[in-house]
Amino acid sequence: MTHTDARTEQASTAELVSRLSEQVTTLVRDELALARIEMVEKGKKAGKGAGLLGGAGVIATYGLGALFVTIGAALALVMPVWAAALIVTVVLFAGAGIAALIGKKEVQQAVPPAPEQAMESGRRDVDALMTAARHGRHS
Repeated sequence: MTHTDARTEQASTAELVSRLSEQVTTLVRDELALARIEMVEKGKKAGKGAGLLGGAGVIATYGLGALFVTIGAALALVMPVWAAALIVTVVLFAGAGIAALIGKKEVQQAVPPAPEQAMESGRRDVDALMTAARHGRHS
């Protein structure tokens, strides 16, 4: 009779482990589905927001152009129109040139694009694992 109880107990344990496995699988699937739904919703909102920001950038660009025309018109009150337009043009090209030089410097500092710090950290991790493995074999 003790032998039968052990089989029942073992079957019960096996059944519990099987149920646990199924429940964990179901839980993981449900969590992944929930995460996917959440990410799709956030993606839609992010896309909509990015579109609105892009539209705002275009409108701001037109506004900036209108501001430059206004500056030229104001200068035209005290000098010939061609001189006012030339001054605004020169100032804009000078600003573009300065921005280009600063941008070029930033890009040069970013080259090479490899994640050097992460790669160095990875090398240290591999070295530490290799050292630990060597010491573990010799112990």
